[in-house]
Amino acid sequence: MANRSTLSKPQITRVAAYGLVLQDDHILLCRISTTFPDAGYWTLPGGGLNFGEDPVYAMHREVNEETGLLVEASGLAGIDSVHLDLEDRFLHGIRIIFHTELIGGSLTPEVEGSTDFCAWWTCEEAKNLDLVDLAEVGLDLAFPIA
Repeated sequence: MANRSTLSKPQITRVAAYGLVLQDDHILLCRISTTFPDAGYWTLPGGGLNFGEDPVYAMHREVNEETGLLVEASGLAGIDSVHLDLEDRFLHGIRIIFHTELIGGSLTPEVEGSTDFCAWWTCEEAKNLDLVDLAEVGLDLAFPIA
């Protein structure tokens, strides 16, 4: 049975958009910076939508902020939904993942943000990294088992 403090925790829904950025059989991943939960783990480039923001625009903005690259959405890769029971809240994360086309920019890590490094990885290399579940979802979308 749930206790009183559990019942009083707020229920938060967070919608975020991510880019599945691929080039020459490599996937682009970002390392989570030391000031955030899951520090040192790798994730897809992207992040939360601002109020009223279009998910495609949010993905463009976030990929550029975290990687320095410019991408266009080329289709919906998938939607992932997670439920977390955190100490101070219940979190429902809705994560929209877009296929992308690389159109410009140069690979540049984010400074003082949620990520601190970005790099291209083959599927096999990425499988050996410390990955958050979203990155694992991204790998499955990018490199489906034939």
